[in-house]
Amino acid sequence: MIEQASLDYSEARKAIDTIHQEIVRRGKAAVIVAVDAHGELIAVARMDGAPLTSIAIAMNKAYTAARLQKPSREVGDRVRHPENGHDICYYSDPRIVGWGGGVPVRRNGRVIGAVAVSGLPEAEDMEVVALGVAALGG
Repeated sequence: MIEQASLDYSEARKAIDTIHQEIVRRGKAAVIVAVDAHGELIAVARMDGAPLTSIAIAMNKAYTAARLQKPSREVGDRVRHPENGHDICYYSDPRIVGWGGGVPVRRNGRVIGAVAVSGLPEAEDMEVVALGVAALGG
């Protein structure tokens, strides 16, 4: 039997709450998502005033980070590379995205889930999501 560690609900809430507090401090709104090691939803927070389109985008950023075991921005950098880039359809999965803001959560070197933010400028999505991952010791 293969057992896989996964982010649990309390950890998901801790990451989401940490990110939420920072976004509130900045006077902004976004969608924050936490997923398990397979990229499946554990928890989501849609802050008042967050763009509705950010719901699916945040979920896809987290899915990408968990499934590919790397930050979603790295996927985007790879497909946009001027010489070695390729169509994102290469992944054969419409949920794979290349925008920054999705980051895997690791424990003992293994991906146990991911956290993502959407609704802020991309650089800010990446800044605040890093705080959530750091709150989990990542």
